[in-house]
Order: sequence, then structure tokens, then C-alpha cells
Amino acid sequence: MGTLSVHALTRRVDLFTLRLFLTVVDERQIRRAAIRENIAASAATKRIQDLEEIAGVQLLDRQPGGVVPSAAGEVLARHVRLLFENLEDMRREIGEFSDGVRGHITVATTGSIIIQYLAREIGEFSRNFPLVDVELKQDANANVVRAVVSGEADVAIYVASKQPDEDALDTVAYRTERLVALVPLGHALADQPDVAFADLLREPFIGIPPYTTLMTDAHHAARALGQALEPRFSVGSVEAARSLVEAGLGVTIQPECMVSLEASARVAMLQLKEPWALRGVHIGTRRGRTLTAATRALIRQLTEQPAPAGSPSDHGK
Repeated sequence: MGTLSVHALTRRVDLFTLRLFLTVVDERQIRRAAIRENIAASAATKRIQDLEEIAGVQLLDRQPGGVVPSAAGEVLARHVRLLFENLEDMRREIGEFSDGVRGHITVATTGSIIIQYLAREIGEFSRNFPLVDVELKQDANANVVRAVVSGEADVAIYVASKQPDEDALDTVAYRTERLVALVPLGHALADQPDVAFADLLREPFIGIPPYTTLMTDAHHAARALGQALEPRFSVGSVEAARSLVEAGLGVTIQPECMVSLEASARVAMLQLKEPWALRGVHIGTRRGRTLTAATRALIRQLTEQPAPAGSPSDHGK
């Protein structure tokens, strides 16, 4: 066998042979791979043998029932898969020059981020880029990040929370949101401009779904104070929680930009005096992944959007 070199690969190995090799690795049998690639089994065998000669090592271990990649074959398969991924990215990006920005983007995010920001902003993006199909996947904050890491989504828009999976993302800042406390009108705390979380823990607390980042942070903060957060009521939405506050049944915490002017007239809204009350919302893509023109356009539009009036970002904080 010869010695593998870049020169030999580029002059003597064609893309079809590399694709055939990947199919053999997937099928674990040259005959089945030949059928998939519409080539005679004898011709497929000859191509694989020629590839091994150029590589200078055995790429497949022959067994009675088929073949499995050798250690060298596993390495080659990994690099060839990356090669074809890059070729597909190149094809897509070049095609966008002739066809205009088009494509499909899967965005994983939380329900509260959709309500606060994305419904309006993706609507505007779709008007600006009618050839781009945007799919929204709503999930819990931690699952949103995992969806991009696993390749199930192209973009994650999530509340930054120091999750281990975040290290696998390239991120940009999107929004800063502030958590506020809502208490009934006429409550002993209602006339204060702000409130400490420890004071809220003395009141009947109204919780929203337990696996949200907000409730996770609240539970961590209570434990840091040596207490347990045990909600008197647990409801499924911020609107339901506000209605219980209006009825005088307790207090709650919500993102400030989700409290409309109309709703804020029916409850007392206090600033929450805790560092975790200011939270960053980030846009994340899989680290090192080449972004399509459509994805770049979406991220550019989202990050250039002005913050909603009354939000921390709007005030330059």
C-alpha cells in the first residue's frame, strides 16, 4: 500500500468514492452500499480497495457477515462526514446568491420569550424575508439549549443560566429582562418602590410552572437564605398568577415587560432588590457551525431591534 497524502487524495480520490465509503460504513456491507449508491458490487469493491491503497492502511475489517470500519476507517469517516457537511453549507450559501435569502430556520425558545419578544419580531422578519421559513419550538429553558447542541434546532433563544451545555454554543446578547414583584393594591408592601426577596417569602407566594428558569432561580435564592419556597398556589401562566394577586391571594414574581400598563394598574409592581432579578436573554448557535445566510439575517435583525419600551435595555441598563 502507498502513503496517504493530500496530493494523492485530491488527484486520485473522487467525491463519489468517499460517499461510497461512508455508505459502506453505515450499511456494514459493500453489497448493500452498492445498491444504495446504484453501482455494481464488484465496482464498489474495487473503489474501496483503491481507496485503501491510496490511504496506505486498512480502512475496513472484513468479517463473515460484512465489514466494520477499522480505527483508521473511523477517523477517515469522521473527516469525510465533515467534508460533506461543509460542501452542503457551500452549496446552500452559493445558492442564496442566485435565489435570494431563503431557507428553513428552526428556533428553540421558551413560551415567555415568544410572548415578550419573538412573536412580533419574527413576524417582521418574515415580512422582510418571505422566502425564509421560520419554525418555532417551545420548550423549557434547559431543553432549548440542548436542542441546538444536539442539532435539533438551528438557533436557541434562552435565558442565560450558566448551564453546562451553554459552553457548546456561540452566543450573542439579545435582551436584558428585569424581574419584578407584584403585590395586591393596599398591601403593606405596596407603597414601597422596591422589595427584598426575603420579604416576599413571608407572604403567600403564587408560583408559575415549576421548571421555568424564574422559579428555579427563586428556589435557589430561598435556599441561599436558609428557607424553602413553598408556593401557596401554583398556576400555569403569568396571567393566572396576576389574577390571584389582584384578588389579594398572595404575591408573585414576573418579568417586567410582561406586565402591561393595564395590568400594572390593578396590582402594585415593585422592583426586586436581588442581583438575579436582572437576567440576560441570549441567542445561541452551535459552536463553530457555519451559519446560513438566512440564520445570519435572522440574528442580525433580532440583535438590531430596539428593546421594548420600559425594559432594562431600553433604559441603557
